[in-house]
Amino acid sequence: MIVDIDATGEEAERLARRAVEWLVAEGIVLPPPGPRLPGGPAEHPPGPHWHRVADGEPDRSPTDGLTVHTGRAGFTSGADLPGAARCPACGTATDLDDGFWERFCDALRTWKEAGAAAVACPGCALAVPVQEWTWDEAPLALGALGLEFRNWPDLGAPFRARTAAVLDGHRTAYVWGKL
Repeated sequence: MIVDIDATGEEAERLARRAVEWLVAEGIVLPPPGPRLPGGPAEHPPGPHWHRVADGEPDRSPTDGLTVHTGRAGFTSGADLPGAARCPACGTATDLDDGFWERFCDALRTWKEAGAAAVACPGCALAVPVQEWTWDEAPLALGALGLEFRNWPDLGAPFRARTAAVLDGHRTAYVWGKL
C-alpha cells in the first residue's frame, strides 16, 4: 500500500483520481468493472502491465486489484501492532509497551478527528506530528489517501517514486507485507 501522508482531506479525492488515471493509462490497473457504491472504496482489477510495479521479475501475479481509500485513516499491513515507534527528529526508538502506545492511540484519535496531533518524544522531548513517526516490525502509516495493491508483488522503489510524483511530489509511506 502506498499512503500519501501529506494529502489533506480536501486534496485526497483529486489526487486519487489523478493516480488512478495514471495507473489506467500505464495499464497497471483497469477501470472498475461496475459502479462505485456511495461512500465505498473504488476497486480496480490488475491491468495487462501490472508487472511494472515490481523491481525486476515479480515473484507472483496479483490475485486482487487496487482499492483506493480516501479520508483520514491509519493504514496497516494487517500484521500485529508495531513493537516500537521511532522519532523522525532524533531517531530514538521507544518501546510501545510502557504506556507509550496509549499516548499514540490518543493522538491517533485526535488526528483522525481534527487532522493534527503530536506525540512528545521521550528522547528529545520534541512534539512530533503523529503521522511522521515511523514504526518497526509492523508497518503503519497515517494519511487521507491510500492506494491498496491487495495481494500484489512487492512494490518496487522506482514505481513508488513515480507514484509520489503523480501525487504532487507528496511524501508517501510504503506499507508492505501480506494482507
